[in-house]
Amino acid sequence: MVNQHANPDDSKASSGWSVWKHSAAVRWVLLLLFVLLFYFSLAPRLLPETYDIELGKASYRDIEAPFEIKDEKATLQAQELAADRVEPIYSIVALRSEVLLEQIFARMEQLNQDDQVTLENKVSIYRNEIPQLYNDYVDHFVANNRGNGTYNDTLLEEMATAVKAQAYRIPEETYYKLPTLSPIQLNDMHQVGVAIVRKLMSDSLREAETARTKVAELVNASSLSERKTREIVQELARYAIMPNKFLDKEATNDAKVAAKENTSPVVVKQGDLIVRKGEMITEELYERLSSIGVLKTKKSYWPQLGLLLMSVLFLIVIYSYLEKAGGFNGGGNTRYSNTQLSMLLLIFLLNILAMHIVQLTQTQEMAYVGYLAPSAMGAMLIVLLLDIQIAVVSSFLFAIIGSVIFNMESGRLFDFNYGFVTAVISFAAIFAIHRASQRSTILKAGIMVSLFGSASVLAILLLGELPDKSEMIMTVAFAFASGLLTAILVVGLMPFFEVTFGILSALKLVELSNPNHPLLRKLLTETPGTYHHSVMVGNLSEAAAEAIGANGLLCRVGSFYHDIGKTKRPSYFIENQTNYENPHDSIEPKLSKSIIIAHARDGVEMLRNHKLPKPIRDIAEQHHGTTCLKYFYHKAYKLAEEAGVEPDFTEEDFRYPGPKAQSKEAAIVGIADCVEAAVRSLRSPTVEQVESMIHKIIKSRLDDDQFNECDLTLKELEKIAQTLKETVIGIFHSRIEYPEDVKQKERLA
Repeated sequence: MVNQHANPDDSKASSGWSVWKHSAAVRWVLLLLFVLLFYFSLAPRLLPETYDIELGKASYRDIEAPFEIKDEKATLQAQELAADRVEPIYSIVALRSEVLLEQIFARMEQLNQDDQVTLENKVSIYRNEIPQLYNDYVDHFVANNRGNGTYNDTLLEEMATAVKAQAYRIPEETYYKLPTLSPIQLNDMHQVGVAIVRKLMSDSLREAETARTKVAELVNASSLSERKTREIVQELARYAIMPNKFLDKEATNDAKVAAKENTSPVVVKQGDLIVRKGEMITEELYERLSSIGVLKTKKSYWPQLGLLLMSVLFLIVIYSYLEKAGGFNGGGNTRYSNTQLSMLLLIFLLNILAMHIVQLTQTQEMAYVGYLAPSAMGAMLIVLLLDIQIAVVSSFLFAIIGSVIFNMESGRLFDFNYGFVTAVISFAAIFAIHRASQRSTILKAGIMVSLFGSASVLAILLLGELPDKSEMIMTVAFAFASGLLTAILVVGLMPFFEVTFGILSALKLVELSNPNHPLLRKLLTETPGTYHHSVMVGNLSEAAAEAIGANGLLCRVGSFYHDIGKTKRPSYFIENQTNYENPHDSIEPKLSKSIIIAHARDGVEMLRNHKLPKPIRDIAEQHHGTTCLKYFYHKAYKLAEEAGVEPDFTEEDFRYPGPKAQSKEAAIVGIADCVEAAVRSLRSPTVEQVESMIHKIIKSRLDDDQFNECDLTLKELEKIAQTLKETVIGIFHSRIEYPEDVKQKERLA
């Protein structure tokens, strides 16, 4: 039945608002706005600015490095300079030249004892074999050491070349003296010569001649007394002495390579000037600008694609949770409508905007200013206005976004110091405020944010390289101030969200439940019976709502105000008729019907005049739905029969104008309202009567299609019935008779 007193424009507006709330097109627009918000809020930090620069023309502005850039040319020059500074590396090769000398003496001992060989032949043999022994010794050393890892092949080749090039030339007369040496002389010479060679070869020798000049002095100081033997030992020792320190080209090259690799890249720091205004753009400058992607003509779109993909991933995280938690099926009973999505978008916008405002004051020298950002504001607002779970999900996103916005380090996308702090303070805010019951809780949550923010910042400072004392104090102080700033902003923004989006937060509900509210004070003083009834209905409906996961606090507060319209004509309602007769006994049933039905409409008007939120007004308007006032209908029908006239009315004329309950909370308050009134009408109720009565009330409303528009399931109705029975028994415990009491009365009767 249409409410004849309803404003048609209001109905149209309400219908249009409902369509907007659940419009798929509007929802997709809002989701697109989320992507755009993420993209453009992160673009200044992740995408380089591009310029319209032409080769061979003057730059029209200063161009700064968008990030830290490696100067390839300067780096190459620095590497070459470092390589040039590397000194040649010389390596010692343990040649053991005394072994060569021992081979020469062994050959002389053998040949000098051979009487079959003439003196001339011996001289000729020495002239040929001694140089051959020298070359064979060097070649044999190279062959034995090639590939065994002791010396590299390049060093061995350098050694062989140098040793052969510095080979000593034995005087010709010495060869004629060698065959004349006796075994005793050879033995004495052998010992002295080997000792001298071993001693001189123990030093590092790049030039063998350096050591050869010392041979004569050592021989003269030896035990040899004959002049001939001293002269021969000198020549043989000089011959055996070789250089043992050689240029190691491979090691030198390796050192040059290492020097190049260890040379730090020459970089242009973020913010440094690359090109000055008016400077001619040379080919080198043009190539550098092109390589870092700041030229519009050479612009790379890969970063834009990456940022867009990141933004879409952020949206998927949010949308996936919302879809799983409540869904967007377009119906009127979804948990998240376009209203909630719009509010979430606005909270993200405000939180990110606050981050950017703080970032504008951030510099390389004062990077810690970023900790002042009220990054926990978004999480706190989401908990208060929406849901704790979506607040947790959003906190992760705020942490990632904060780590990008406050990143002052070039060469990396995120500074997770800020991300870590944002995550910590967001979670601290969530768990400090998720059961808030009054506005002062926001300030307490702000203090918790300050404490946890300071602790997390201090932990980061202690784990890294400690800054100076003043900087550490400033960093912790900024983090502490962030919590206070967050609390101030949340307190200021809460009324805006509540009014703009018609949100009834838990804080607002608690405020409205205060008995000092003008309407509740009016209800108590003018209609104490209705006030008591409303409190009882509040207890019943809250328990039933919480049993099925509905908003119990909304049911309780809505119950307090659901019969406020009765204050206009209190004596016409039975709970207020304690000391006088029922006025309905003396008036027409149709008039009684009009008076009773009017209390819902009158209540809505009073609530609207006092600017109470729409959910409270909806409960007052919808708690009777379109139910029928059967008592007055049957009374009117009986009077018509007694008068012998045909009734000029139908049952529809005795129905409330509605609308039917649009929410689970309105339906629950309606059921609790009937149950409380019915229990109050029973003189000595029993548990069975209470249970039967509750099921009868619910079944009656179910059969009358009163729950068709509020999405209550049969399973939920059964749970509501069970909870109401338990709560009624608890509230009216002293009045309800239990089976044992009934049996006892029957026995006494």
